[in-house]
Amino acid sequence: MTLSTVIGLAAGAFTTVAFIPQVIKTYRSQSSEDLSLGMFGLMVTGVVFWLAYGLMTRDVPIILANVVTLSLQLAVLAMMINHRRKRPGM
Repeated sequence: MTLSTVIGLAAGAFTTVAFIPQVIKTYRSQSSEDLSLGMFGLMVTGVVFWLAYGLMTRDVPIILANVVTLSLQLAVLAMMINHRRKRPGM
């Protein structure tokens, strides 16, 4: 394994793990009111493009990091949509 692969895996791990506290907080509090739906939508779109790029270049660290990140982001996005549907008056 090359140094660049190790650095790529570490970068992917840190940036991916950064979403876990948000997933946990949103799930536990059953609230996502302070989160921007627009920002999450753009982030998901960006991660999809990063994943496509990783697949096209066969870059394992980019693929792994973005598959996990996309899964976490989609979980938060789904909770955000679900919470907004449940709000009275919506």
